[in-house]
Amino acid sequence: MSIVQVVLDVPLRRHFDYIADPAAGSSIGCRVLVPFGNRRLVGMIAALPRSSELPADRLKRVIKIYHEVPALPAELLGVFEFCAGYYHHPLGQVVMSALPPGLRRSQPVEPKKTAVYRLAGHAADAAAHSPPLRGAVKQRIWAALRESSALDRAAIVALAPSAATALRDMLAQGLVIMERLPFASAAGQALVAPTLTREQQAALDAIELGRYAVWLLHGITGSGKTEVYLRLIRDVLAQGKQALVLVPEINLTPQLEAVFRGRFRGVPVASLHSGMAEGERVNHYLAAQSGAARIVLGTRLAAFTPLLELGLIIVDEEHDSSFKQQDGLRYSARDVAVFRAQKLGIPIVLGSATPSLESYHRARTGHYRYLQLASRAVETAELPAVHCVVESKGETGIAPRVLEALRERLRRSEQSLVFINRRGYAPVLLCPQCRWVAGCPRCSANLVLHGPERRLHCHHCGLQEKVPEHCPHCGNGHLRSIGRGTQRMEELLAEHFPEARILRIDRDSTRRKGALHGFLERIAARQVDILVGTQMLAKGHDFPRLTLVVVLNADASLYSPDFRAEERLFAQLLQVSGRAGRAERPGEVLVQTAFPDHPLYTALRSHDYAGFAESQLRLRREHSFPPYAYLAVLRAESAKPDRAAKFASHAAAAARALAEGGVAVFDPVPAPLAKLAGKERWQLAVQSASRPALQRFLSLLQEALEEVDQRGVRWAIDVDPLEL
Repeated sequence: MSIVQVVLDVPLRRHFDYIADPAAGSSIGCRVLVPFGNRRLVGMIAALPRSSELPADRLKRVIKIYHEVPALPAELLGVFEFCAGYYHHPLGQVVMSALPPGLRRSQPVEPKKTAVYRLAGHAADAAAHSPPLRGAVKQRIWAALRESSALDRAAIVALAPSAATALRDMLAQGLVIMERLPFASAAGQALVAPTLTREQQAALDAIELGRYAVWLLHGITGSGKTEVYLRLIRDVLAQGKQALVLVPEINLTPQLEAVFRGRFRGVPVASLHSGMAEGERVNHYLAAQSGAARIVLGTRLAAFTPLLELGLIIVDEEHDSSFKQQDGLRYSARDVAVFRAQKLGIPIVLGSATPSLESYHRARTGHYRYLQLASRAVETAELPAVHCVVESKGETGIAPRVLEALRERLRRSEQSLVFINRRGYAPVLLCPQCRWVAGCPRCSANLVLHGPERRLHCHHCGLQEKVPEHCPHCGNGHLRSIGRGTQRMEELLAEHFPEARILRIDRDSTRRKGALHGFLERIAARQVDILVGTQMLAKGHDFPRLTLVVVLNADASLYSPDFRAEERLFAQLLQVSGRAGRAERPGEVLVQTAFPDHPLYTALRSHDYAGFAESQLRLRREHSFPPYAYLAVLRAESAKPDRAAKFASHAAAAARALAEGGVAVFDPVPAPLAKLAGKERWQLAVQSASRPALQRFLSLLQEALEEVDQRGVRWAIDVDPLEL
């Protein structure tokens, strides 16, 4: 018999000892099914100790060790241990949250095999020059198979409407054979690599593969950062290595996936994101682990993908807040990727048009290496002219100059984007008589009016209600909607431009699977004149005929007390501005604002990221904010009144008793959204100029909090928080 140490998905910071049949070292990293109380839980073997603190007769037996899936590699187990320590989270929960949902269940996993089609060997040799086929569709299938060596059925059927019939005939004739493989990747439309600009070539020459370094690729919008990524991946693949590419949004994954498949024909590309079906996600995960997938493209959680031959990590839009998990294990995928690259001794490239101030500061001080793409990749494309327009006080909220600019683009048959980062019809439903406002009963937030269904939605907890016919306080039957969201803006623009083809893209309009892809195809086919959208359209999209960007409601972030608010706003505005004028036609950006002389808008007009970053860094230094100090926040929530506040107060007292070595403890305060989904929320911030000192303090605080009354309270430590 052997003793195995197992970590489980439970909120306890310890291992659990079990006995099992003799287990070799290869069992470390394997999933197991074990009894835990009156339940059965899936966990992972973390170690094989020689003895246990418990007597042998008290150790329970492992029910099953899952060997059908390879054990997690030692390198990845080290990443899990780092996350558990740095983010102060139970190791078992770190491990299990990093696995695809299909691997957290007790049912054995049987990777599905995908049918792929190849040219029969004799047929391929005989037709080296000219396919002996009648029919254009068969010749097209033949050419695609010769170029990609193997394609799945979906890729072949997509070649032509009658491709399925042609494929069946070719199978019957013995010209094509079918195989079943654990993983296959559909090839995309062949793409020709463009000629590199001098800046792109210089960046490519500077990055040395095979050794660790963090490269900050600071490229303006349209400068061709993706092309640098593709060339680096090409070189890594040539060395027999794998590449991991992290992107912030699920919506960007299919577009990049199509580009990668087109440039790397026949190279298996695995996608990993939460929008995938459970079985498909497991297949792609296992393909990455086995090495069958050579390129892995995914969102935040893909940072934990097991890759035995990893040679390069790329984090696109590295500044994006989506890389930071906001609940459970509150990790930064960007920072985890940097740690992983360092341990593996491989390069990591952080790309952005608006780098985070932390990354920019590290590049400035020599901790990261700095590369800049200051010109657009298309020679005829220039950065758009940015103008501030005094905000309109009219009913529509659209300034006359903006309307005229939209009208001019319609006359030129060019596309426009109206950017308003607020979905729904109106953010406020108000009684003008008694000033009652429709609020969410479960959150400290207003309900948002949505049309045309005329319902009230809470964008925080998902609550939906009917619009009341009368004010619940005074009985007034004439309620007013205040403000404008994307739905209202779509309606207003249709009134002003009835001849225009208007398309709204936000989370509501793209809920249906494949909806966004269909919308993007309509834009590319010039079937859209005016786009109305949220931050979903702010980055990663290339619309050659889009020459005007209009930004509405930008000033809202200027009122935020969060010290990162201006950084986020500037990045968002610079990113969305970059959608205009990416081809030969010049672009223009009109920002409606009540503060045209604000330093942020001054920097935006001149596309001066460096100037804006320097001014923000000076303020950060003066107030001891990151990157000149390190922060952590204790977050507590409870459904019982005052319970979270009392816990935060007790935690503050414990923290002050432990604070030393330059650790500052602030007063506990309600969270910015003090109530969410029926739970009251409080937070306690701590700060230190020393990262090690802060980490030591947090470890001690965590132990002290075990002695504090926690009944009815859920709490967690958020290290390097993005929001205060």
